[in-house]
Parts: sequence; structure tokens; C-alpha cells
Amino acid sequence: MPSLIRTGDNPLLELRGIRKVYASVVANDGIDLILAPGEIRAILGENGAGKSTLMKIIYGVAAPCEGEILWQGQSVQMGSPKQARALGIGMVFQHFQLFETLTVVQNVALALPGRPDLNDLSQRIHAVGQRYGLPVDAHRLVHTLSVGERQRVEIIRCLLQNPRLLIMDEPTSVLTPQAVRKLFETLRQLADEGCSILYISHKLDEVQQLCHSATILRGGKVAGHCIPSRETPASMARMMIGKELVPCRRSEAPAPAPGVQTPRLQVRALSRAASHPFGTALKDIGFDLQPGEILGIAGVSGNGQQELMLALSGEAPLAACHAPMIRLNGQAVAHLDSASRHALGLGFVPEERLGRGTVPAMTLADNSLLTAYDHGLLKLGLIRRDAVSQFARSCIEGFRVRCSGPQAPANSLSGGNLQKFIVGRELMQRPLVLIAAQPTWGVDVGAAAFIRQSLIGLRDSGAGLLVVSEELDELFEICDRIAVIADGRLSPAVPIEETDVETIGLWMSGMWPHEGTGAGEESVARARLAGHELQSEVRRVSQA
Repeated sequence: MPSLIRTGDNPLLELRGIRKVYASVVANDGIDLILAPGEIRAILGENGAGKSTLMKIIYGVAAPCEGEILWQGQSVQMGSPKQARALGIGMVFQHFQLFETLTVVQNVALALPGRPDLNDLSQRIHAVGQRYGLPVDAHRLVHTLSVGERQRVEIIRCLLQNPRLLIMDEPTSVLTPQAVRKLFETLRQLADEGCSILYISHKLDEVQQLCHSATILRGGKVAGHCIPSRETPASMARMMIGKELVPCRRSEAPAPAPGVQTPRLQVRALSRAASHPFGTALKDIGFDLQPGEILGIAGVSGNGQQELMLALSGEAPLAACHAPMIRLNGQAVAHLDSASRHALGLGFVPEERLGRGTVPAMTLADNSLLTAYDHGLLKLGLIRRDAVSQFARSCIEGFRVRCSGPQAPANSLSGGNLQKFIVGRELMQRPLVLIAAQPTWGVDVGAAAFIRQSLIGLRDSGAGLLVVSEELDELFEICDRIAVIADGRLSPAVPIEETDVETIGLWMSGMWPHEGTGAGEESVARARLAGHELQSEVRRVSQA
């Protein structure tokens, strides 16, 4: 097997025969890898292939059972992340390693040597954020940040360490296309300066654009290497999963039943103040979600998605006088809590997998009880353990979750496998309305296609689905209509066939036709034209 190390370069990092076993699961099995200075190498594989485990071994979070790590030709024992950072290794985790009750600047300070001055560090955070298109308020408490904003903090914290080796685990999963382009400019600049990068991503088009080389893992073993620029996303997906990828297929929307239909979910004049100084107020939001429809909501992270999800899911109910603002199958529910809305047919997939989607230390079986308790898992208020285990087992098998079984703790799964379990748990209950935030975040290409097809299947059964995602390609693939949220306001929802990525990208800045300004086909066309003109101007400036 030919090496992809560039001629004349001595390796910065070399792995020899790395093996890691968790109980009965072999996560890594005899992995060899060579990384040259300034090389950007992708680590590709399905969820559970062993990518994140291998990165944790390099960063000192986990110790290998067998094998050797060489740093600049010298054998080293990575005993802790502190030791790895001392060598010049930084890592951006897929599951964020942040203290939620501390501010951004306090979290960043914990990763830096000594006791940095917080005022000076705040200014550095701001400068790095502005330079690389990753804006974040250094004084915000982490628990007030959206997932996308937390991703920015992780990346900024790592860049401030001036690493010689940068490990990135799904760094762009919740970033906007503009932020991704900025980040890639940063990574290329770091590589030109001699920093090596190990890059995990399921976005194969990004791997093709960014990475010099790629190592493919399958079942914990090295299955091959490739030069991404010489491959296609389809050919790399085939190497990852060992077979042709079955694309997601969206059928025509089911024909509406005769007569007037009650919307599955109806929102009218939903407004509420921000719950904290850094939050986003919701401003007169309204939409209808019909039976047999997927409505997508796009937007830059931090523009009110989190507040909208809290209001719709029932985690932050309104006063009883505001009950008609949200109707579920015709019933006013804005004043009801999440359990009451769930009983009326609402399913919810939150964007935070650990903490809201699951309890990290609990088993998958026990996590099934969090939302599926009323699906035969209880009898006279007592838990039916056999039924709980069978439900979890069915979810594991039906949604191809790689784990040791129903008794596996949630935090023992890879991010993508945990996401498949959470989505599967909700879909198995056949909700009348499903609200899903970032449904395929960090999920491999094969599993993402499977999840999207499952969402379409639920829609075809007559359910209404509201999908909030920062991946425009995903929304255009599965949705019937799409809207944009910006600064707490919601744009008109337009059919997918009547818009395009340029228009939605323009709307994400808050520039859309409003009521009273001729919203309709003509104004949508004007917005689309403006979007094309904006793209042309960007290309003209970049070429100049």
C-alpha cells in the first residue's frame, strides 16, 4: 500500500499497530498512519468505524491497548490532553468539551498555559473570531450558546493554542457555508506554515476541496488510502461503506384528503422576549405545517432557532392566555409542557444529543423511556424491563446503530450512532408532528441518507415534519417548503421548486419580501435575482 507522505518530509506523527478494545467492542485494530508536516489528511469511515477513538488516543484522552505513537521520530506516551497540548497537539471535539456555567473566555483560558489575563484574552478571542469568520461574544455563558456558536468556541480555543498538529472532528457540521469557506482558508494557511491537520468529516465534498490525502477506516481497521482530489464523493462513499450508496428519494407529496384539513401544527403571532441578555427574541412568527409535509427552516446559528425549538417543544411554555399561539392538530397547546404535547402526538429531536436527547450515563434501554414510556413500556406505573429492552433493541437493529446492545451507555456511542438512536426512538413512535433540529449532524453519508429517507417515510404516512437545519443541501433534498429564520423573524415559506440556494442564502441575512411588499412569485423572483447578483459580485471580487 503506497504511502501518501510527501517526498522529503520526515513524519511529524506516526502510529504503529494501534489497537483499542472497549469490553467486547474492538474500536481500533492494528492501525498504522503517517502524517507529514503541513499535510491535511482526512480520516474517513462510517459511524463507529473507530475515527473518534483514534483521535482521542492521539490527544491523550484514551490509552491504546497495543501499539506505539511516534512524535517527530521519538516514541511517546500520550498520558493526558495536557501532555498532548505541551507537544503542540490541539483538538476540536465533535461532542463539545465546554463548561456550560462558565463564560467563553473562561473556557478558553482553561486550555491555555499559565493564567492568562481575561481582558486581554477576550480581545484575542474577538480578533480571531473576526479574522476567521467565527464571531462569538467572549463574555457569554456557554449554556446560552447554540450548538453552532459552541462549535465556533471550540475552533477558536484550538487556534489560540498555535498547534503543530490540529485534530478536527466534524468541525463544520453546524457552520454556515460562509464560515466553512473562511475556516478552510485558515486551515490552508496553517498547513502552509507547517501545521499538520487530521480532519474527520462526513461531508465528502469538503474533504475533496480541502484534504491532501485520506485514510479510510472500516470496522476499526485501515481499509485503504486515497487522494481526495482524484476521487468523487460517490467513490469515497463507496470506499467507506464497501458498497454503492443508495441515494435518498423524495416522492411527490401525498394528495390532500377531500375537504378542509386541519394543519398538523399552526403557529400564529408567536412573540416572546429573550430569556437572557444574549438570547434572541422571537418576533411575530407564524406558519402552518400541513399533513404529509416537511417544512424546512434554514438560518445562521444563533438567530432564534433555539428559542423557537423551546417554544414549540414545550420546554418553555407560554402563559395560558397565549395558548392559541401554537395549535397542535387544532388544539391550543402553547401553555402545555413537553409531556402534555407529547401525549397529543408531538415528537422532538433536539440538536444537543448528550444532555437533552439522552442522559449520557444512562443505557440506551433507559434512554428509550424518556419519550417512549407510553408505548407499552409501562404497566400500572411500573417499568416493563423486557419491553424496554426490546424497544431499544428494535431501534438499534432498525436504524443500524453500532453499539454493544441495549445496555450500552449513551456516552459510549459515537456521535453519529447516538444520533441514529435518538432519531429512531422518535420515528418508532409514529408521531403526528415531528420537530427535528439538525437531524443528520455528524452522521456518515450512508446513515444520513437512511435517516432522511426515514423522515420522508414518516411524512408519506401523513405526519407533518418541521426540520431545522443549517445544511441547505439537506433541506433542499427532503423538504416540500422552506423558510428562513433571521434575528428572531421568520420569512415566508416557499415551495422548494420555486426557490434556490442563492435566494435562501440571501434570505439568511434577513433580506426577504415581507407582507405588504408584494410577497409572492414576483418578489421571490426578485430575491432570487438579487441572490444571483450577489454571488456574481462575490466571484468578481475574489477573481480581482
